Amino acid sequence: MADIEQLNGDAQSRIGAAEDLAALEALRVEFLGKQGSVSALLKTLGKMTPEERQEQGPKIHALREGVQAALTARKEALENAALESQLAAETLDLSLPAPGMPQGSIHPVSQVMDELAEIFADLGFAVATGPEIEDDWYNFTALNMPESHPARAMHDTFYFPDQAPKGGKMLLRTHTSPVQVRTMLEDGAPLRIIAPGRVYRSDSDATHTPMFHQIEGLVIDKGIHLGHLKWTLETFLKAFFEREDIVLRLRPSYFPFTEPSVEVDVGFAIENGQDGKGRRVLGGSGDEPGHGWMELLGSGMVNSRVIEMSGLDPDQCQGFAFGVGVDRLAMLKYGMDDLRAFFDGDVRWLRHYGFSAFDQPTLSAGVGARA
Repeated sequence: MADIEQLNGDAQSRIGAAEDLAALEALRVEFLGKQGSVSALLKTLGKMTPEERQEQGPKIHALREGVQAALTARKEALENAALESQLAAETLDLSLPAPGMPQGSIHPVSQVMDELAEIFADLGFAVATGPEIEDDWYNFTALNMPESHPARAMHDTFYFPDQAPKGGKMLLRTHTSPVQVRTMLEDGAPLRIIAPGRVYRSDSDATHTPMFHQIEGLVIDKGIHLGHLKWTLETFLKAFFEREDIVLRLRPSYFPFTEPSVEVDVGFAIENGQDGKGRRVLGGSGDEPGHGWMELLGSGMVNSRVIEMSGLDPDQCQGFAFGVGVDRLAMLKYGMDDLRAFFDGDVRWLRHYGFSAFDQPTLSAGVGARA
């Protein structure tokens, strides 16, 4: 009995003092291994008389269980201490990509959307959104295009068979202008918003796809005139293309939801790229030698009928609106020549034209700066 108590005390003391897992494993072998001291006591049970076995057996088994429990507790304590030490010594940035893992990229359309939002936020514009499956009334009628209006033929529209709540049909929106109507009805005036998003028209070639991206701007307030529109567009285009020599030309045009309506041309020059091919680069007057004018967007003063159908008083509120294709802006700024490649999902194209997640556009660092 004295030997068992002495062995137990020695084992508990030494196990509790083990400094690492290697030392603890050596103690486990010393006490509970095949040649261990506790294992040796267990082997003596077979040579004892029944009376001795009945007396010594429970004590020896209790010794073995006590040593095993001490080993388990000390191992858990050492492992926890090692983990805490590792966590204290190491830092892990969870925003970084995992080592050896393939890195994705930001699509140019998403990047340009962020650039536009950054620029217009600095001009005091809020971002407004609306449904892509739209009501015929919001998409056409409220924008001064009744059912018999010839302008509807300009939109190759995808219609649904469902009946719209206000008559007509449901459809995939052909522009983001319905967002302007919805926002005026909900928020009233004054108003200063941009409405970016996907739009749909039945058309497909090198410069058109059935689905593309558009951003429209709307300002409604008292005393708004065409000069405010021109200044806003100039400021926006200079910030987006990061050039101070952007020159605009406004040409009379027609849109049913604006009056007067103007097409906006931007001056460009032909510059040779690294591949030796000439491409149009915005900047300078289009009337200079070697320069020209490029039609970029449509705009105008909001038609009084649209203001009225949006629940506002056209005698009290005026405003301007403009719209431009986001995909086209990306093509011009980053030198892409085929709109269809935007939606092909070609990994090589995405690697070449894609942006790092760290390329966050800011006005201070440059909206087009790459990390």
